[in-house]
Amino acid sequence: MANSKNAIVRAAIHPSIGVARVGNSLDDFFYGPEVPEPAPQSPGFYRDSSGALKRQAARFRVYGLNSEGEAVAELTASNADIHWTVHLANKKSGWYQFQIALDIPEAHSAPLSLLRNAAIGDRQQLIIDPGARNIAGKCTPRGVVFDSGTFMGKPVYLGELRTDEEGRLVVLGGLGKSASYNGARAITFGNNDGWHDDTSDGPVTAKVVYQGKELAVEPAWVVVAPPNYAPLLKSVRTMWDLMRDVAITAKTLSAPARPSFQNDIRPLFERLSHLEWVNAGYAAAFGWGGPMRFTDPEWLERLADPSPAFQGMRVSLANQFRVFDRDAWSPIPWPWLYGDAMNVPPAHTPRQNAALTDTQLKMLQQWAAGDFDPDYDPAPTPPREIDDLPVSEQPATLDRASLEFCLADAFHPGCEMTWPMRQPSLYMAPFRILHAGLGWIEPDYGPQLSPDMVQASDPFLGQVPGGITRWMAVPWQTDTASCRDARTYGKSYDPYLPTFWPARVPNEVLDDTEYEIVKDRKRPLDERLAAFAKRAAWSRPLGSANGYLDQINNMIDRYGEMGVVEHRAGPGDGYFPAAMQVQNLPAHTRQRLVDTNEPLTASDDVDLSGIEKVRRFPRGLK
Repeated sequence: MANSKNAIVRAAIHPSIGVARVGNSLDDFFYGPEVPEPAPQSPGFYRDSSGALKRQAARFRVYGLNSEGEAVAELTASNADIHWTVHLANKKSGWYQFQIALDIPEAHSAPLSLLRNAAIGDRQQLIIDPGARNIAGKCTPRGVVFDSGTFMGKPVYLGELRTDEEGRLVVLGGLGKSASYNGARAITFGNNDGWHDDTSDGPVTAKVVYQGKELAVEPAWVVVAPPNYAPLLKSVRTMWDLMRDVAITAKTLSAPARPSFQNDIRPLFERLSHLEWVNAGYAAAFGWGGPMRFTDPEWLERLADPSPAFQGMRVSLANQFRVFDRDAWSPIPWPWLYGDAMNVPPAHTPRQNAALTDTQLKMLQQWAAGDFDPDYDPAPTPPREIDDLPVSEQPATLDRASLEFCLADAFHPGCEMTWPMRQPSLYMAPFRILHAGLGWIEPDYGPQLSPDMVQASDPFLGQVPGGITRWMAVPWQTDTASCRDARTYGKSYDPYLPTFWPARVPNEVLDDTEYEIVKDRKRPLDERLAAFAKRAAWSRPLGSANGYLDQINNMIDRYGEMGVVEHRAGPGDGYFPAAMQVQNLPAHTRQRLVDTNEPLTASDDVDLSGIEKVRRFPRGLK
């Protein structure tokens, strides 16, 4: 029946924002997360047989919706005619410099955001735009390639399209190749003139004919980002959290009347503890044997209890999280992450360090008051595959899974996306980017971009291919190599805290060599405990004795050699965690480190307290 609840009247692409990631493996790839809690992969999964880093592919699906917007069925090549269109572009080098997030008050005190490569008059030479590509059918092999774009006259490969066995779209990004057209070295964290990389982004659309009728289709977007070096970890505030808050604030999404302990509160505390595998400071406070290991059942049972007996504890813990108006620039409040206005020495602004979203903070206060759903499950069995869920729940789950593994702290500028994601005008609906109209020509914003101009011109109202990643660092490797913890920025509070992006770019990790000692139950317990406590410098492959400029240029060449933090089983004797996350290095990298006598543990040889990235206010704050 035409008005049946199961009648499909339109369609939507999900995830609404898919995330692909570069890798230096020429042939092997894997699909990005499609559920918020994917099953751990076996050791070595993220590398190919040569040790190269696999690319992460973004996979998109089409869902048929009823008149109420509910997903009724997935539309595939078996029950519909689907023609996909994707347009990837990289516009970083023809855009403006990143100096600071332009939507915060401190932007008026930072250096001006001038055009990158301002001396190059022909701006089109700086834009890598191969145009749109189309694909249809099942199991389409490689061949639909984004390889006709150029940078300063040289071809640049941005990725390719494929389809899977059901005709779902598969988007692969670049190979992580960054270069300067004139052979110049990289000299700074984010604005290297003459350079390009092969990240990108752009619209994903589809023409869908179902039962002889063409359906209106809600479009999506794809972002090709740097690798995820800790694939199972999430930051305390994820990109999904941020976009949820933007939608709630804009009143395009309703906030829940009461937070769920299991879904809204528990993750905040558990994420703090999970970061023990990528930062030594988090390990000391929230990790195994630490005073606040929130993943322990004893802690979770108390946190989940809404009774007045535990209200004092809840209030005390909720108050540990940063509130800008209350905490100023103190580094002590959680989550111990640098903020958008991070500076060395610390800037006297609350945005020196990061805070949770307003929605998260409100939920914490409700939890502290006992106003929450006590739906604690001590042994949850989350869906490990998207097909484990009913069709009606799959679209929102795909959206969340894609974005929960992206960072929203600090936007300096960030890993996958940056501060424009806070702008309500960027979205056509919650979690869905507004596309620019066909034939729309973006205005010329002039030689510099100021906070006032951004507010007046609103460059977020309709996105063009390359419009999301152009705000990021060029090349991405120099920023990734620059974003570390207090060990290199100055230990004013803690040897390892605050830190930048440990959930994507680790600081200190449990190395495989120490893990082998830990799991050997024939060794003395003291030796095993010492090995567990020893954390290796994740930046070790860049060379601890090298200066900053050497390290950022080494990152460009060696990004595929950097460690990937993977799931491993504990020794099972009760002295150590039942599961661990351990650094995996390619065999040839590990041998090189041995041959060069590269020290394992964190070194203080490289001092980053004077680099441009953390000197945001050379004339002080206005």
